Amino acid sequence: MAMGGGKEEKEANKIVWNDKERRFETEDRQSYLQYIIRDDDDDGGGGVVMDMVHTFVPRRKRGQGLASHLCTAAFTHAQRHSFSVIPSCSYISDTFLPRNPSWASLVKGAGTAKSSM
Repeated sequence: MAMGGGKEEKEANKIVWNDKERRFETEDRQSYLQYIIRDDDDDGGGGVVMDMVHTFVPRRKRGQGLASHLCTAAFTHAQRHSFSVIPSCSYISDTFLPRNPSWASLVKGAGTAKSSM
């Protein structure tokens, strides 16, 4: 017999921002994207960097697009706050960004030429 589904499942999959724990998560808190906020002083321009370090979705919830929804929420947050992003999480760098290249402009160093001087 199938359990769950319907409205309960939809609400459990809603993405919320948990500022205190520095993560975006589903309302049931089982799936999340963890990040660290860092000062960006490497180029002397100041600013803030959102280092996205880990994405987790329980095995039974995989295949529903939750990781992608978590990433979209985190990238939208970064964009709204003018943060650049470091995609430390392999899911984000190897899967999400290649599938969603429109977010690549937020990645720290994207579109900037490195000088050899």
